[in-house]
Amino acid sequence: MARKGSTAIRTSSELEQYRDKVKKQSKSITKRVYVCVGTGCAARGSRVLYDLFVKAAKESKADVKIEAKCVGCHGFCERGPIVVVDPGLVLYQRVEEPDVAEIFRETVLNERIIERLLYEDAVTQKRVKTAEEISFYKAQERIVLAGNGVLDPTNIDDYIVHGGYGALIKAITTMQPEQVIGEIEKSQLRGRGGGGFVTARKWKSCRNAEGTPKYVICNGDEGDPGAFMDRSIMEGNPHCVLEGMMIGAYAIGSTQGYIYVRNEYPLAVEHLTKAINQAKNMGLLGSGILGTDFSFDIRINRGGGAFICGESTALMASLEGRTGEPRAKYVHTVESGLREKPTNLNNVETWANVPAIIDRGGDWFASIGTEKSKGTKVFSLVGKVVNTGLVEVPMGMTLRQIVEDIGGGVKDGREFKAVQTGGPSGGCIPAEHLDTPVDFDELTKLGSMMGSGGMIVMDEDTCMVNVAKYFVGFLKDESCGKCTPCREGLAQMLHILDRISQGEGELVDLRKLEELGELLAATALCALGKTAANPVLSTLRYFQTEYEEHIKNRRCPAKVCRGLFRYDIDPEACKGCGICAKHCPENAITGEKKKPYVIDQKKCTLCGTCFDKCPFTAVLKV
Repeated sequence: MARKGSTAIRTSSELEQYRDKVKKQSKSITKRVYVCVGTGCAARGSRVLYDLFVKAAKESKADVKIEAKCVGCHGFCERGPIVVVDPGLVLYQRVEEPDVAEIFRETVLNERIIERLLYEDAVTQKRVKTAEEISFYKAQERIVLAGNGVLDPTNIDDYIVHGGYGALIKAITTMQPEQVIGEIEKSQLRGRGGGGFVTARKWKSCRNAEGTPKYVICNGDEGDPGAFMDRSIMEGNPHCVLEGMMIGAYAIGSTQGYIYVRNEYPLAVEHLTKAINQAKNMGLLGSGILGTDFSFDIRINRGGGAFICGESTALMASLEGRTGEPRAKYVHTVESGLREKPTNLNNVETWANVPAIIDRGGDWFASIGTEKSKGTKVFSLVGKVVNTGLVEVPMGMTLRQIVEDIGGGVKDGREFKAVQTGGPSGGCIPAEHLDTPVDFDELTKLGSMMGSGGMIVMDEDTCMVNVAKYFVGFLKDESCGKCTPCREGLAQMLHILDRISQGEGELVDLRKLEELGELLAATALCALGKTAANPVLSTLRYFQTEYEEHIKNRRCPAKVCRGLFRYDIDPEACKGCGICAKHCPENAITGEKKKPYVIDQKKCTLCGTCFDKCPFTAVLKV
């Protein structure tokens, strides 16, 4: 491959010539090893694996060219580290250091399969060779994540080989800004950051707004618990995000862009920084891009970890060096945003969709999805599900298909109870609505939301009161405190939920929670406050009997809320080993060896040590 970003490109024809050159060089490499170095796999040592494969390729005396490539997140985080060997696209999962030499010798050099490293299908009990044969990947349709697992995110040449910056050439050399916006309008792309606002309408308003300069912003703050969609896009295909922003800037009339990334994403910052520098070195960022009069630059800003800064006006305040607080919505940011200038903000996934839309056309994108929700959506599928990770599916796929077909169903044969969508401000959807198609409008009807794409699966052992309490507690802590409804309302809501979970609630509390939720939705300043009650209202809507059990019978059906259940020992299952008594910090367990032990309920503090330590599952929650 050519040196990374070393060639200055002055015209679109030079870029195409350069593309042909690196394609030719790429074709000379006959064998490749793709090693995922996304955060999930890297946490399990994949960077060491990559270094070992690079060393093996350099030292190989084989008569062929071999390349070891670092790539972004495949999405199948449950099975990392993932290594793919081509030819054959053989996918190995849970690879460890000792496996590297064997993979290189057997599969890379001799194209022999190592069965024990293949994925085993849970249903058929058969091992499969490629991603296309794995149910996790089968039902997905990848647009945004198409480059993840294929491209080296640190090498602009790799992006160019696979057609990168072709959409930019098309936009700035063959289309007027209004035509670019028209194509986005035809696609019916809606914002993927949570609000679902029509992208073209926002772009058009910003272009038509008075005042200069105009700014474009990429929101990569992503503070939802369990969400890592944007992180994986920025880490795995940063040039796609840059290209989308450049096309948007051309359409709007902007010369300056900002990417706001949460500080907890160091790898995303590293890859984005490299991508920006490479694009600048090649003349794809800066003045007179590709010989046109279009100039554009991008700067990265790190967020301080405040959830509220995912809100557009709070994010812009943070960019200006002020406290991240939202402002009233009657002043639109497309007219007066960053530094009181027209500003267009979209999230990472929205920008990443733009190159594909311009390249393949708005009608193509609009052919995917439902009537009012077009294209695909990336979700982080986590919780009590067999296959956790990132999934990209067409809008309109049902929750059941995502949880069961892609996710492999609930872990350990447990019963499905609910799925929470839309992040901490989303709602909990029960089993009776599993066949609901996933799109912006259908989820809203159920009292939830699309949000940025978090999807948390819960099983029968999940207490819905505790779930509501967790998310309200999270939002209370993350509230900026600027408006009274959010600041005081969330505190009161959490206080009520806390009393219910301790068995001190009253039935009147349920009505109070509903009233507080309605108050927040009607009067809070920003979307955080307006949607903050969704976890409470949705659990009340679908699991009210569970709340009533906590209140009427002082009992937690899921046996989660401390004090609303007790530990007991099954005399038939107990082997009399004494391990529970040995570890009990309160000496509340007595008995004789090889005879059933007994818990003194007056001494028991419900710490759960006996439950955790018993090797025979004889300690029960009752």
